[in-house]
Amino acid sequence: MRPLAPDNDGAMEPAIGGSADAAGAKASARRRHLPRIASAFVAFAITLLVLWVGLPLLAPTYLVLTLIAIQEYASLMNLRGIPIRRRSLWVATVLTLPASLPISYPGMEPLIAGVSWREALIGLFALYLVGLEIANPNRNSLQAVVYSLFGYLYIPWLFGFVITLRYTPDGVLGLWYLTLPALAVVATDVGAYTFGTLFGKRKLAPAISPNKTVEGSIGGLILAAAVVGGALVFLEQRTGLHVNVYDGLLFSLLVSSAAQLGDLFESLLKRWAGVKDAGVFLPGHGGVLDRIDSALIAFPVTYFFVTLVILR
Repeated sequence: MRPLAPDNDGAMEPAIGGSADAAGAKASARRRHLPRIASAFVAFAITLLVLWVGLPLLAPTYLVLTLIAIQEYASLMNLRGIPIRRRSLWVATVLTLPASLPISYPGMEPLIAGVSWREALIGLFALYLVGLEIANPNRNSLQAVVYSLFGYLYIPWLFGFVITLRYTPDGVLGLWYLTLPALAVVATDVGAYTFGTLFGKRKLAPAISPNKTVEGSIGGLILAAAVVGGALVFLEQRTGLHVNVYDGLLFSLLVSSAAQLGDLFESLLKRWAGVKDAGVFLPGHGGVLDRIDSALIAFPVTYFFVTLVILR
C-alpha cells in the first residue's frame, strides 16, 4: 500500500499569484484527494473484516486481487513487447490458493517429507512453461518463460503468504501475525508521507521514484516501530503472547523496510514500462498492483520472521 495522502514526499508548491490563489489551489487539491482518502478508509475497513473472517472471505479476495494484478502485470509487459502466458498464470493462481495453506490447517498435509505443495507448484509450473514453449517455439519463447515465471513468483506466489500467515501457527494467533504487518505497512506509508512532506530534502531513489525522500523513509520506519510496539503490548495483554523488545523492534524495521522495497520495485516496473499507474482499481489509488506492492514483500518477510524467530 501507499500513503493515504498524495504520493508526494515533498510539500505541495503554493500557486503563484497571492494568498487567494494559493488558498484556492489548496482547496482544489483537497477536493481532488477526497475520493482517494475516502476509498482508502473503505479499503482498510474491508481489509480488517476479511482478515478477521479468514478463509471464507480471504480466499475469494486473494483470487480476485491476484487475477486483476496479473492482468495489470501482463499489460505492463506487453508495453515492452513481452508476451505473458496469462491463462497459465490464472490457472496457477487458483492452484496456489490451496497450496498456500500451512500444514497446521485442518486436513492439510505436506506433499512429501520436506517438500510443501507451494514448492512443488513452482517446479511444476516452470516445467510446464518450458514444455509449452518447446512445443510451440517462436522468437519470444525465452521471454515468455522467464517473465511468466517471474510474474507467478512475484504476484500469486508471494501474495499467497497472506493465506499461509493467517493460519500460522493456528487461526487465532495467525490473525494477529497477519494484522501486525498490515498495520506496519499502513504506518510506513503514513510516516513516509508525513515526514517527507515536513522534512523531506534528500531524494531516496530519484531514478525510480523522484518524490520519495530519505527523511520520508526514516519517518516510515519510526512510525512503523511505534505502531507495531503498541500492537505487541496489546497482543500480550490480550493473548499472553510475549515478544521481547528487541525482536519487536527488529520485526518492525524488517517489515517496514520490506514494504518500502516492494513499493520501489513496483515503481521500477512502472517506470520501465513507461506508465504512472499499473491500472485503475480504486479512485486516486491506481491499480491492484499499486495497492499490494508493499504487501508482496512485507507478508513473506513476516512469515519467515514469525517461523524462524518468534515460534523458534
